[in-house]
Amino acid sequence: MTPTLVRQHSSHAGATPRVDPRARARDWSEIQERMLVPLYEAVYERLHVGGGTRMLGLGCGSGLALLMAASRGASVTGVDSRFPERVDLARQRLLPDAPGSREARARADAARVVEGGPGDAADPSAPAFTLVTAFEPIGCLAGDSEGLGELLAQAVPLAGRGAAVVLAGWGPPERCATTSVLRVATKLADPLRGAGRWRPALRDDLEEVAQRAGLRPDGSGRVACPFGYGDVDSAVRGLLSTGLFDAAIAATDQEQVDKELSEALHAHRRPDGTVWMPNVFRYLIARTT
Repeated sequence: MTPTLVRQHSSHAGATPRVDPRARARDWSEIQERMLVPLYEAVYERLHVGGGTRMLGLGCGSGLALLMAASRGASVTGVDSRFPERVDLARQRLLPDAPGSREARARADAARVVEGGPGDAADPSAPAFTLVTAFEPIGCLAGDSEGLGELLAQAVPLAGRGAAVVLAGWGPPERCATTSVLRVATKLADPLRGAGRWRPALRDDLEEVAQRAGLRPDGSGRVACPFGYGDVDSAVRGLLSTGLFDAAIAATDQEQVDKELSEALHAHRRPDGTVWMPNVFRYLIARTT
């Protein structure tokens, strides 16, 4: 679908979006992160994640996927180098407040949250990871698969032979209602000449990333992950918390992005005021060699 005409705002181009990172992190944790819970559950069920699992979560955000794996008995380590405020929230979720108790020590031994990349989580004294997850879906921004490849290059050597590596991606645009909303970011960010540019998900995106990382595909699946919000304001806050609209804010301004995002969401508003956007996400399970 061809983007509509773009308003030129040269005075804003290249500027850093003025946002409150802590508020964004809270919006992510309280509104947006839960949208992918069906994906996490499907993967954990398929791989029988449990007491014998040592999981490394890439781009762990505020730690919901880690918490769900830990509740199954897995030992979890999360890393995230882009959103330190989300990492702080993940630590609050996963790490004990009272380090002196036996229960608290057990939780601390079973969970780690690291601000940084996979290499910063390396522990030569610990067993290799049996599961690596990259749940942040690729296939909506130009270049996102390259960024995932860089993470895997650091993470795969920390996993044992035959370990599962899970990659996630957006499904076909015609099955993802949120696609039309994400295109608002493309339209407004165009003056940055490609920064944050939306692109449609391709059928073999995940397989190509796995191949470049030296991984062996071992199954895949699709999961319905509808994005549901109590009202348009919550939807705007949740979507902005992803960071996918930051380039658009830099190219224009916050007010313009809020306005056009709200207008795009109107088509998905139900009579009771809630917002509902059905989506399908795809996951690939690959194995280290």
